[in-house]
Amino acid sequence: MTLDRPPQDIPATAERKRRVLVSSTSSDSHTWNLVFLQILLEEMGHDVVNVGACVPDELLISECERVQPDMVVISSVNGHGFLDGRRLISRLRRTESVSGLPVVIGGKLGTRGSEGEGFGAALMDAGFDAVFEDGEGIGAFRDYLAMTGAPRILETAS
Repeated sequence: MTLDRPPQDIPATAERKRRVLVSSTSSDSHTWNLVFLQILLEEMGHDVVNVGACVPDELLISECERVQPDMVVISSVNGHGFLDGRRLISRLRRTESVSGLPVVIGGKLGTRGSEGEGFGAALMDAGFDAVFEDGEGIGAFRDYLAMTGAPRILETAS
């Protein structure tokens, strides 16, 4: 796991949840990873908006503006996470209305597997708040969620 700044110890509870937007990159058609992340995040007490697979950058940015999430989680399975993610975060950081939004990326970020170089530093430099590379396991992501961000009180439907 690569972190940009020290995490804050503010876990979500039943009264204080995060609204998390989950998506793949524009070239990634896999959905099982997104369903897994949605279930994991919901079990941790967060509200999740799953935008789905093959999401164009512009659609992801407009959904961020519409939903106003506390965090965005980008997942990659096809090995193009580094290329797609770098382009996406650059566009998102240039969009004033969502430029300060916490955004993390994880999964298979390159196509060379364990032979490839780590992508964490380059993706952090591009603007991601945390990077979870393939092979780290879900534990690092869970730890990050338990330690970061300032969840807000979400209104519940009566």
